[in-house]
Amino acid sequence: MIKYHCLNPIAPVGLERFTEKYVVTDQVEESDAILVRSAGMHDMELGDNLKAIARAGAGVNNIPLEKCAEKGIVVFNTPGANANGVKELVIAGMLLAARDIVGGIHWVEENEEDGDIAKMAEKQKKQFAGTELRGKKLGVIGLGAIGVLVANAATHLDMDVYGYDPYVSVDAAWKLSRSIHHAKTVDELYKECDYITVHVPAMESTKNMIDAHAISLMKKNVVVLNFSRDVLVNSEAMVDALVSGSIKCYVTDFPVPEITGVKGAIVIPHLGASTEESEDNCAKMAVDELRNFLENGNIAHSVNYPNCDMGIKEKGVSRITILHYNKPKMLGQFTGLLAEEGINIALMTNKSRQEYAYTMIDVETEISDGIYQKLCDVNGVLKVRIIA
Repeated sequence: MIKYHCLNPIAPVGLERFTEKYVVTDQVEESDAILVRSAGMHDMELGDNLKAIARAGAGVNNIPLEKCAEKGIVVFNTPGANANGVKELVIAGMLLAARDIVGGIHWVEENEEDGDIAKMAEKQKKQFAGTELRGKKLGVIGLGAIGVLVANAATHLDMDVYGYDPYVSVDAAWKLSRSIHHAKTVDELYKECDYITVHVPAMESTKNMIDAHAISLMKKNVVVLNFSRDVLVNSEAMVDALVSGSIKCYVTDFPVPEITGVKGAIVIPHLGASTEESEDNCAKMAVDELRNFLENGNIAHSVNYPNCDMGIKEKGVSRITILHYNKPKMLGQFTGLLAEEGINIALMTNKSRQEYAYTMIDVETEISDGIYQKLCDVNGVLKVRIIA
């Protein structure tokens, strides 16, 4: 039996995709796989039996990626599974910023006992008047799964959309509307746009990317939206810009003490991917990734190892999977050991990603404990698994 553990509640529609080969366990240290959403794992002891972790969501800052890689634990995320839910909230955020809908609702609540409220509303509504999105320029920083959906949706609102992403994938580029302008630099986007929304991962290179300098390049009364990660925006610089009036509104999905309560900030309690559909999609995708890896050895959407796929393992075939450092002559050592035992290789593939690599080998022979141990003992090998 393959044991899995859930660190957070995972949508049942996802867990139902596990077959009778899988059993849930309360003992995290004995699990073969872990499913997680937001639970912090940096201080956890990772069991020797643990082979994979699947994050039901896109962000993986709660998982010690390097520690997992060193122990031969493949970490997956679910890019795109919650993209539509986030996209819809970004559009809602732009509408909330364009027209003071929240202020108007609060006014109605404060005057709910006024018997003349309908007449008063006609007099007071001007203070909540705003602008339309049509014809405004939207800058989208990061054209991944969410950024592409936001950009395309904005074109249907008749916005003039600019996109910036120096690392845009071919798949994302194919999905992008032809009417979207390609910004060659992020500074160009800052200078041109009335609305700016950021959709990039939180890394050292992106932390505080929207700082005082970036804000100084933006148009006055710009609206900035952040539904990616709080650390992408420098809170102190944003507060200063809101107070001075250089930024009209900051819409964020991340409540932090510095921003919450500041005039001009619309702070949402991290609702971006918190739809039933998003949670279901993430759960299903996470379980499918785990099953494909545990049953076939295939890696898709890993964040610490290269993606690698040799299809469904055939009956009568033993599949050897080896997680190892990306060093010269590793393949030669693997094939040499098999050759010494008279084992013919039917199919083999190898992929690398920075300092780590993954090798998959199909043979039509049973792999003995002795051969398994010899492969494990190769210098630079992190974990060997035989899928019989």
